[in-house]
Amino acid sequence: MNKLFFRLLVILMSLSLIGIILVQVYWFDKSFENNEEQFKYHVKQVLGNVAVKLQKNEQYSYYEMYNRLKDSTGKAPQKSDFLEFGYYQRDSRTNETIIYSNSINSEDYGISASFFDKKLDSVKLKNYTAKRKTEIYNDDIDNSSIKQTVAPDIKIEKSGRLDLLDNAQFEIVYKDIAAVKPIQERVSNEMMQKLLSEELKEYGVKTPFEFNVYSNGLATKIKSEHFRYDKSSTYSIPIFIDNDGNNKYQLLLTFPQKKKFLFSELIGICILSIIFTLIIVIAYSSALNQLIKQRQISEIKTDFINNMTHEFKTPIATINLALDAMKNPKVIEDKEKVLRYMQMIKDENKRMHAQVENVLRISKLEKRELDINKESNNIHEIIEDAIEHVNLIVEDRNGTITTHFDATRTSVLLNDVHFTNVIVNILDNAIKYSPEEPIIDIQTENVKDFVIIKIKDQGSGMSKAAQKRIFEKFYREHTGDLHNVKGHGLGLAYVKRIVDDHNSEIFVESEKGKGSTFIIKVPLIN
Repeated sequence: MNKLFFRLLVILMSLSLIGIILVQVYWFDKSFENNEEQFKYHVKQVLGNVAVKLQKNEQYSYYEMYNRLKDSTGKAPQKSDFLEFGYYQRDSRTNETIIYSNSINSEDYGISASFFDKKLDSVKLKNYTAKRKTEIYNDDIDNSSIKQTVAPDIKIEKSGRLDLLDNAQFEIVYKDIAAVKPIQERVSNEMMQKLLSEELKEYGVKTPFEFNVYSNGLATKIKSEHFRYDKSSTYSIPIFIDNDGNNKYQLLLTFPQKKKFLFSELIGICILSIIFTLIIVIAYSSALNQLIKQRQISEIKTDFINNMTHEFKTPIATINLALDAMKNPKVIEDKEKVLRYMQMIKDENKRMHAQVENVLRISKLEKRELDINKESNNIHEIIEDAIEHVNLIVEDRNGTITTHFDATRTSVLLNDVHFTNVIVNILDNAIKYSPEEPIIDIQTENVKDFVIIKIKDQGSGMSKAAQKRIFEKFYREHTGDLHNVKGHGLGLAYVKRIVDDHNSEIFVESEKGKGSTFIIKVPLIN
């Protein structure tokens, strides 16, 4: 994949993901605002209903008291007319005359406002009734003859209470009486709690609340236990408005867990949104990781092919030269030279075979097809056997391998062949990556129920980035087009797999230019 196209693809995918997240955040913020507006509307409705009910309850209580007092007097009320009007209409074609009269009477039971409050004694409470009468005359009479005794042909009489006047008069009186009373005599904490609870439940506002009644900006005793004023979650409404339209009292209602309640209404869809967003993020991260890995694998495979080509080219060239030399009549007659060339062909063939075996061995390990039978072995013997495999190469380069076998417990459960290969591979790397004479130290020690093997060299070392990836298949530290160190990145991958299969651990400590130390931690047999 083109590097520029890859970067552009990553940028576009990242911008799309950020856009999705921002849209989700914006949607959640708007939903929260809408819920808050709806919450505010419901609370205002609740407060309005409570204010009306408080007024009606107070009016009803006074009305009940008034009716009890009226019934207890035991005497007929004094009646008086204070308003009367009439209507006269004559039809000349039919000689029909219609006379309508209406009178309003007041009934005084002798009850004054002082029965409710000693400070108010000038207001009288009265009932009002209306008498309506309709008379129809078919004879020709004039308006003056109505006063004479003339019986009407049709007479309709109706009477009844005037609720409008009664209510208006009673409302004026009880408001004046109630206005001088303290708030705790007009409403109780229990009543306020009950009214608010019922109304909030009806509107679906199911969250804890606190209330307080303020009088001219000061808190009164009508309040809940844990009321705390909070501007963002407190709502108010005037209550007990007097006859002049003034309001002395304000009912304040606050919701300590308002944000929690509003968020709880969105929690379901919010969790789903977060889950789906996380899935997208994880899928995006995985896809991006796979893309990066594919690029790295592609580069590693290219390096691997280049290295393999380079390593196969030399033995193939050597074999071809040996075969060409053997065709020479002078050489073919010389048995010593023929044997030497044949040995060269065999060695180079063995070298190529070993490289192919390494590739196949790693493939079998990945497929779990490689049988690893473990037996009790002495770790020091395994290390000494591995040293024997590389001793000639070390001596050829004038190097040394020093051992410090400090471990006293050395019995471990392992496969001697594969674990010997593990030590050989690490020693081989230490030799290859030592520019000067290879100087290698091998130390063992016991830590709890483990034996620790440390293989230290004084080679070229490796970078921090390389330390994280040296156990990956095909990975080799990038050296450009130089092939001064032969290999194909499979040795340490094989080491890692074998160590893991032995329930052991392997680490590396290294610094560029100062060598490397490989540490293997193997469990002991108890």
